[in-house]
Amino acid sequence: MIKNLTDQNFEQETSTGVTLTDFWATWCPPCRMQGPIVEKIAAEYGDRVKVTKMDVDANQETPLKFGIMSIPTLIVKKDGQVVEKLVGLRSKDQLEQVLNRYAD
Repeated sequence: MIKNLTDQNFEQETSTGVTLTDFWATWCPPCRMQGPIVEKIAAEYGDRVKVTKMDVDANQETPLKFGIMSIPTLIVKKDGQVVEKLVGLRSKDQLEQVLNRYAD
């Protein structure tokens, strides 16, 4: 349900529709807390929002391109354009409020 992205496929995978990408790392405690919330969002939004994750340790080009300096950071894109950048742990309600602005 959640697709793991790389520097090589990020642009292609997030170029259409509404996408939520969770930038995270295994050593980051807030990232581990964010993970289950992102999984619930993926389950509930289904085809309306494509939910993806990117490990910032394994993929450093994309986080650098988007100026990601701390994690977790969540980026919402609509049709390839960044519309929201959320830094820090976010609740399910906070994510839903943001996604509902863009999801059809």
